[in-house]
Amino acid sequence: MIGLALITGASSGIGAAFAAALAERKYDLVVVARRRDRLQELKQSLEQKHGVTVEPLAADLTRDEDLARVEERVASAANLELLINNAGFGSRGKFFETDRAGQDQMHRLHVLATMRLTHAALAGMVARRKGAVINVSSVAGFWQAHGNVSYCATKCWMNSFTEGLALELAGVRSPVKVQALCPGYTRSEFHAAAGLNRDRIGAGMWMSAEEVVAESLRGLDQGKTFVIPGWRYKAATFLLKHMPRVVLRGAALRQQRRLGRV
Repeated sequence: MIGLALITGASSGIGAAFAAALAERKYDLVVVARRRDRLQELKQSLEQKHGVTVEPLAADLTRDEDLARVEERVASAANLELLINNAGFGSRGKFFETDRAGQDQMHRLHVLATMRLTHAALAGMVARRKGAVINVSSVAGFWQAHGNVSYCATKCWMNSFTEGLALELAGVRSPVKVQALCPGYTRSEFHAAAGLNRDRIGAGMWMSAEEVVAESLRGLDQGKTFVIPGWRYKAATFLLKHMPRVVLRGAALRQQRRLGRV
């Protein structure tokens, strides 16, 4: 039986790069996103190039009825070998000044959708003793940043959730793998949609979606729970994880004042 991979947020960026890489590995795919037209283009391209089957599934995972449809598709897939929880978005602005509906959607997408789809996938994977879940998190999940409170908090939850799952699976000696993929700045539509001015970020800080996905899949093959693509981000995350929180908080406040944002 050919293995199946289901990818959320598959219409662009890291999600589309995962679809291309997994099609090259000869996985059949279920690609999930809001934009049906993008999914149809992806289907035609990958089926013609790699000879795999690609099933487009248009859904907005912040909506209960759409999430339930995708959850059912995950639970019913007897050949599901890989779930990639990639759908997500960022925003800018102080939490208390932002639109509450947007904050609600972010938590629904990053936390609730990830939890529900992972639960649906792992029930079958653990029973079959085969499969993996990749949760696309962020280096932002290791700290807090001004203007990104909910984004950092939800990605921190995703990191903790994945690590907890890894411990549970190891405790029952399951071969099923879980990974938190924690990229930094990645060239995609994500940052433009979040209102970030790319010119303010040094060129050396950017990675391509293809580079990020290649590191993720190498890490999955090696059984790594956390994958942080790029040596700069590996070094920064190591320092931040071991730096006293009082020092981190002071540095963040000083940076905000220098930028005139408080």
